[in-house]
Amino acid sequence: MSDAVHTDIKAKIDANPVMLFMKGTPQFPQCGFSSVVVQILDHLGVEYGSANVLESDDIRQGVKTFSDWPTIPQLYVKGEFVGGCDIIREMFEKGELRGFLESKGVAPAA
Repeated sequence: MSDAVHTDIKAKIDANPVMLFMKGTPQFPQCGFSSVVVQILDHLGVEYGSANVLESDDIRQGVKTFSDWPTIPQLYVKGEFVGGCDIIREMFEKGELRGFLESKGVAPAA
């Protein structure tokens, strides 16, 4: 993958304390896994940036090599790759996600 694509991905991650690479948009997710992560973040009241990987094959493939993670969605918090849908859902169900976000200085809604 080109350095320009990875630079673009890093810029998006750096510009947003919470960044979600997903299929579709938060208003119109285009896969069930992306929809689940959006619902969790919205439920927690977390502000986040998003990128629709369906708009660019370079971004869709580049984010996979950037994180060395084969699936989308991908969630980053304060520049750190957290995981995909299964990891985010598990953290949420165990009550760990809110504490993780708070520990990173991201304040979910009360």
